[in-house]
Amino acid sequence: MAPWTAFTFTPKFRFTAKSIKKHWGRLHAGDKEPIPQDDALLAAWAMFHRGEFEQAAKTGLSAGLAGYTVANKATCIYANHLEPREKTKLELFMQVSERATEQIAAQPTNANAYYLQAYALGRYSQGISVAKALAKGLGGKVKSALETAIRLEPLHADAHIALGTFHAEVIDKVGALIGSMTYGAKKDTSLKLLACGLSLCPDSPSALLEYAHGMVLLDADAYAEQATHLYQQAAALKPADATDRLSIELARIELAE
Repeated sequence: MAPWTAFTFTPKFRFTAKSIKKHWGRLHAGDKEPIPQDDALLAAWAMFHRGEFEQAAKTGLSAGLAGYTVANKATCIYANHLEPREKTKLELFMQVSERATEQIAAQPTNANAYYLQAYALGRYSQGISVAKALAKGLGGKVKSALETAIRLEPLHADAHIALGTFHAEVIDKVGALIGSMTYGAKKDTSLKLLACGLSLCPDSPSALLEYAHGMVLLDADAYAEQATHLYQQAAALKPADATDRLSIELARIELAE
């Protein structure tokens, strides 16, 4: 596989395995990932937060199962934001899903194993079209994984946001009636999950971005003003790391369109 596209946005982030400990709570407010005690894993996470996604993934994988979370998260964020080739992007998401399945089998109480499995399958579904993904049964897997992540870690803001978006995606693609009957997707549930996720992590550009996206999916006309306000909030934030910077860039693009 060709080298991954580099993160070239400014500002440059200077995290190290030592300094990242001071910022861990802010950086992981959304996923509640426990701080690792292993220096190699701290180094991998520092790479991730600097935007060195390929190196973070490789370093994580070299640590075996213990490094799957950082490797999977680095791969997901890279594939979603920076990988230009659609085929490669889908392959990366499926690699994450496969590793997450292995991780879940070995670590059944690891909330982020379920969350990243759902993230990868959700983005893969968007790539092949949500309608096709639902027909393949991927919708149920995404929903179940996110619900499990929340059950294991009730303060997992990213999982609340993702599950809220899942409800909105299903309603957008198959309608409220079929969405409710077949997948248990409900508009009110979507909005509650999105609001809950944002309340748990109010300074997250990605949470603001996904909340706005979910509202647009549910009713673009009714929520246009509120969605625009959320995009504006995201665009105005100061990024804490490379992932934040990529989300802020997406918010700016949305506002420019």
